[in-house]
Amino acid sequence: MSGEIIRVSEIFGPTIQGEGALIGLPTVFVRTGGCDYRCSWCDSLHAVDSAFRDQWVPMSTEAIWQEVKKLSGDKPMTVSLSGGNPAIQPLGPLIALGHSRGYRFALETQGSVARDWFRDLDMLVLSPKPPSSGMSTDWEQVDDCLRLAAGGPEIALKIVVFDDPDYAFAQQAGQRYPHIPLFLQPGNHTPPPPDDDNARIDIDGVMDRMHWLIEKVTADRWFSVRVLPQLHVLLWGNKRGV
Repeated sequence: MSGEIIRVSEIFGPTIQGEGALIGLPTVFVRTGGCDYRCSWCDSLHAVDSAFRDQWVPMSTEAIWQEVKKLSGDKPMTVSLSGGNPAIQPLGPLIALGHSRGYRFALETQGSVARDWFRDLDMLVLSPKPPSSGMSTDWEQVDDCLRLAAGGPEIALKIVVFDDPDYAFAQQAGQRYPHIPLFLQPGNHTPPPPDDDNARIDIDGVMDRMHWLIEKVTADRWFSVRVLPQLHVLLWGNKRGV
């Protein structure tokens, strides 16, 4: 068993995966603390901003596993590794331990950090951040993630879209990786402050963006992409732990 420590922001579930390739799938979430990005519209600042690092719990692989077992009733299911950026944490031993018990592991990352253990995942979702995030995507780093995952997990791309430049960015990603399933979702322009998960959310505005995005895709005859909402946002707004 690895003696490395993982910074954990929260572990919760079972709930459903709210977005992307596994939307609707019953899931336990292990949200790690820390990120190498700082997106302007981040909806999980409590797991990103170092000002909240005193709330992140240093946990061993075994301690995390015991919490996952408790939440799942020791019944194998999908575990989603999220963040922050979970790729900066030593998660390989947790994946190996869970696999030995019949669990499956999905991970979502922006593709800025590549790890050998990506190959051991069951699902890898790469979510490059569009211009509205204020961050810049290094496509060679994304390529490194794909190279290290080759021959292992199912792979999908997921891109948040707020406006026309974001949409153009998504088109660029689709052209660069034409054989990888691509999911688009409208961005939440009213993300919660880190200390208030009951913060107001503009559902009407999110749905307006969803309609706009569908109209863009269909007008462009872009028929290989999938447009999905953030289901958890529609169900629970900005509430955490669901």
